[in-house]
Amino acid sequence: MEKKRAKAVIVGGSIAGISCAHALISAGWDVILLEKSAGPPTGSPTGAGLGLDPLARRIIRSWLRPQPDLLHKTTVPLTVDQNQATDDRKVSRLLARDDNFNFRAAHWADLHGLLYNELSPNIFLWGHFYLSFHVSKDKTSVTVKAKVLQTDQTVEIEGDLLVAADGCLSSIRQSFLPDFKLRYSGYCAWRGILDFSGKENLETIKDIRRAYPDLGKCLYFDLGYGTHSVFYELLNERLNWIWYINQPEPEMKGNSVTMKVSNDMIKNMHQEAEKVWVPELVRVIKETKEPFINAIYDSDPIKQIFWSNVVLIGDAAHPTTPHGLRSTNMSILDAAVLGKCLDKWGADNLVSALDEYQSIRLPVTSKQVLHSRRLGRIKQGLTLPDREPFNPKTASQEECRELQQEVMPFFPDIPSLLFSALQD
Repeated sequence: MEKKRAKAVIVGGSIAGISCAHALISAGWDVILLEKSAGPPTGSPTGAGLGLDPLARRIIRSWLRPQPDLLHKTTVPLTVDQNQATDDRKVSRLLARDDNFNFRAAHWADLHGLLYNELSPNIFLWGHFYLSFHVSKDKTSVTVKAKVLQTDQTVEIEGDLLVAADGCLSSIRQSFLPDFKLRYSGYCAWRGILDFSGKENLETIKDIRRAYPDLGKCLYFDLGYGTHSVFYELLNERLNWIWYINQPEPEMKGNSVTMKVSNDMIKNMHQEAEKVWVPELVRVIKETKEPFINAIYDSDPIKQIFWSNVVLIGDAAHPTTPHGLRSTNMSILDAAVLGKCLDKWGADNLVSALDEYQSIRLPVTSKQVLHSRRLGRIKQGLTLPDREPFNPKTASQEECRELQQEVMPFFPDIPSLLFSALQD
């Protein structure tokens, strides 16, 4: 008789969860994915830009066969990583530039849609709110309880493996680490996307292209005194911007790190932007509809990311600040490594598979989380134990090099487990 296929239950339908579905299906597993949202993103959902490194792109292309060029069509190049200082006179000065950056930019919803459309819709249970899980006494199966939001009914789904892809506020992680707390970075981020489709000839767009001449291929970081911003172009005539502001930890409501904003808050933000940034960037910020605020958190690296047949991936395993463009890239690599470990060891050796996954990913993600934290504090002019706060006016060449993405630990590394699978 044909042996029963192993089954994984994935909680969380964002990039980490949907990447894990691809990786586990490629490894020969059946998957069921639970997501509390009513359905996949449509229209223009709230979300922001992200940067994909070369390894993440190779992994995604391996999931999109026989149409790997779809990823290229969904992204735009980020071949330049540029850090510049904006002084009190609104004049920019180059601090560091890397012309061989080799990232590509995508909108979150575009990448999610690309990955979602390549999967069978039958694996998704939309509108299912995760409640709890139970591991069998012999640790051979796990049962997940979820509430169907449309009917208020409670259902149970059984599998061989539970994958927690439920984000930085992971409820599943809390079951094993009840004292775990996120760490507030000391700053929040205003962010938004200006859609200028069909309006390329607007003065705002003409002026911003003059002020940022490499827009369309460059990841721009503007550093002011005690603040910095990020700016780059996305596909389909959209400009993505982020502005980090030092402030006390805000009072967050609900299970989210995104704050609701009022018109008064937006008006005040516009006024503050005029004091800090060049007029061309200020106009982009002012003309952006529905900007929002993220409180920026990470966590000290945890020492364990699996327990019997429950495993953490993505932000559930390693909440991180965004400065190293690591969150999405780490999630994709987590999924790929997990899939290859499960394929190598088989469902009968699940603990060995998860132990290898943990041994490969923990050293990398731990160092990358701490480096992203350090990078954020440098760019925000915050204190560090081994150096004075970064001052763009007096920074040395070596201090400016610290700002570049290429100094991220493990930046170019490919786990040996993935080599054969990623041969183009």
